[in-house]
Amino acid sequence: MTVRPIHGRGLGVSNWPLPTTANPALLKHAEERRKSLENRAADQITRFAGSMRFVYIHIIWFAAWIGFRVEPYPFGLLTMIVSLEAIFLSTFVMISQNRADEKRQVLADHQWQTVQQEEQQNEELLHISNQILELTKAIHAMRTGESDGLAKQAGEIRSFT
Repeated sequence: MTVRPIHGRGLGVSNWPLPTTANPALLKHAEERRKSLENRAADQITRFAGSMRFVYIHIIWFAAWIGFRVEPYPFGLLTMIVSLEAIFLSTFVMISQNRADEKRQVLADHQWQTVQQEEQQNEELLHISNQILELTKAIHAMRTGESDGLAKQAGEIRSFT
C-alpha cells in the first residue's frame, strides 16, 4: 500500500499503485482493444460496477425501494431485478478476467521475445569473447617468443583482422 495526501486532508491510505511507465506491448494491446465498441462498453461497465459509487447507488436504491414501500414484502420484483443484475454483472466480471488474461498473455509473449533476443545476443557475445581469447593467446605467444607454431598463430591473427 502507498500513503499519499488526499485532497488537502493530510495523509490517507490508498491501494492504488503509483503510476508506472506502460509496457509498449500493453499499449498496443489496449489500442487494438479500443477499436471494438463491445470492448469499450464492457470496460466502462466493469469499471463502474467495481466502484464505490455503484455500491452507494444500490444502498440508496434499496433503502428507497423498501422505505417508500414500492412493493410489499418479500419484494418479488426487487428480487428479480437484483437477480438479473447479478447475472449480467457476473458476465462482466468474467469479461474483465478474460481481459486480464489477455494482458498477461501479451506481456508473456513480449517477455519471451525479449528472452529470445537476449539469448541470440549472448551467443554472439560468447563467439566474440572466444575470438578475443584466441587473439590474446596468439599475441601472448608472439610476445613470449614461443617458436612452436609462431608462424601459424601469426597467420591466424592476420585472418581475424
